[in-house]
Amino acid sequence: MTVDEQALFSTAAITSFRLNGQFLSIAEELAAPAGLTAARWQVLGAVLTEPLPVAGIARAMGITRQSVQRIADLLVGDGLCEYRPNPAHRRAKLVAATKSGLAAVHRINPQHADIAQRLAEELGPAELAAAVATLTRLAAALDVITAE
Repeated sequence: MTVDEQALFSTAAITSFRLNGQFLSIAEELAAPAGLTAARWQVLGAVLTEPLPVAGIARAMGITRQSVQRIADLLVGDGLCEYRPNPAHRRAKLVAATKSGLAAVHRINPQHADIAQRLAEELGPAELAAAVATLTRLAAALDVITAE
């Protein structure tokens, strides 16, 4: 590894940490009026289109299974999610959004759309799309090199 590669890696990591903090702050702000936290929104968002086991949510979100389990239990307790039988695995139930959970996320959508529009205006749609593509590729590359 050259000094330049090491510096780029460090800068990418530090910038990602900063972005994570910025996204979490925005997510907390957006989720609060719907009675959610960023963490609850994250887990609920993972099961909006299809029920998933806790381990599947954890893999998709890059967080620990234990964290997802704790949040899923809270969401189920609040009636925003429910546990369903998993035909593929008897013990690993599926987490699914309820109508109340879907309604909570729909309450976030107008403010979410506003932030997205403002970011697209600041960067320009093409640059925002390129940034998303680069971040997606970076995450995939890190998956490859850390799986070795």
